[in-house]
Amino acid sequence: MGTEHDRERKGAVNGPPASTRKRPERPGSMPVVPSIDVEEEETRYLAPIGPTEPSDDRETQSSEAHAPVVPVTAEELQRQIRELESRLKGVLAASAPQGASGGAAGGPETERSPREGGAPGEHVGHGGHASHLGCASEPPLSEPGTARDVLSTDFYLRQWGRAGLRSRSEEVDEFGFDPKYEARYRPLFDFLYRHYFRIDLQGVEHIPPEGRCLVVSNHSGGPIPYDGLMLRAAVRREHPARRELRWLADDFVYYLPFAGTIMNRLGAVRACQENAERLLAGERLVAVFPEGAKGSGKLYKDRYQLQRFGRGGFIRLCLRTRTPLVPCAIVGAEETNPLFYRVEHVTRALGIPYLPITPTFPALGPLGLVPAPTKWKIRMAEPVRFDAYGPEAADDQILVRRLAERVRATIQGLLDETLATRKSIWFG
Repeated sequence: MGTEHDRERKGAVNGPPASTRKRPERPGSMPVVPSIDVEEEETRYLAPIGPTEPSDDRETQSSEAHAPVVPVTAEELQRQIRELESRLKGVLAASAPQGASGGAAGGPETERSPREGGAPGEHVGHGGHASHLGCASEPPLSEPGTARDVLSTDFYLRQWGRAGLRSRSEEVDEFGFDPKYEARYRPLFDFLYRHYFRIDLQGVEHIPPEGRCLVVSNHSGGPIPYDGLMLRAAVRREHPARRELRWLADDFVYYLPFAGTIMNRLGAVRACQENAERLLAGERLVAVFPEGAKGSGKLYKDRYQLQRFGRGGFIRLCLRTRTPLVPCAIVGAEETNPLFYRVEHVTRALGIPYLPITPTFPALGPLGLVPAPTKWKIRMAEPVRFDAYGPEAADDQILVRRLAERVRATIQGLLDETLATRKSIWFG
């Protein structure tokens, strides 16, 4: 034990006791109150209790817990999302280099917000085929876009897709056929059939009144083949049962701007074995063009000379599904857009097989793709049946090629016979 004098001198050196020493308080912090578990000297090493930690004010907590929850309206939610988007664009614009493309315009082009929308029916990125439903923060179509949006190619594709979705009917089949859309343009197709191409159809009675059937025809018509549309219109108008024909379109048609979507809504189906089998399983009438792009891309000097019929996929289809086959020949479509030359070297990047050179295209621009009013003749032969063969015959390569060559010879004979009786390209 020390004397009282020693204790006073020690207190003068060390300062006042810890219990009376005043510590600086940070704003928003609460003083630490010593408890029985914490010594008075150890409180200096404890962190102050922040506002996020529970306090002893139970009345405040109970009042906040029982406070009424104000519902957030859709307009308020959209406003908050737009504010977050604008802040994100500002951060991206500030962090992007000044010389980078799109840095001064509000961020890179690849980082689009939901406000800018996505490409129609794509499934953005085509893989998902982006959702057709707009997000909650998407503005109406009447809202004008920025200068960068207007100058972008995707802007017009999105506007076209949105307008198409608005006009799409609710009843669309599994292949994309839109009956209301097709009925809207049916008067145009009837005009082309009766007055423009003046189609002369013979042999339509060979198509059975019901059940599955495959019509195999030569492919012609130039850059934009109209033979599928006209063949559908001919069967619908002239067949006693008014049957609906669906035709398989080449892959390259779906790479053309808007053409793939329009053809799909009018009744075309993308050409593949799976789609064809599904159509025939539904007891439908289907038309195929085995020549493919080689048929519609024939030069004028090679007109009406059938190209190779692939590997006989249409024969395998008939053998597997026990479907009758009706050969068909179309004369007159080769002269609608006579092809003098085709450019094939620079078109692969565009996804099209060739760039056509015709008397009017590309000299007259899009107007050069308008077909000439030639006289068309469609001839159909008696159906070919494969009842004598079983489904396993589809695996016989020699048999398939032999049957495909027989059908090709039948169609070539129809073409030669029709051309022999034709006196004029314009009047038949």
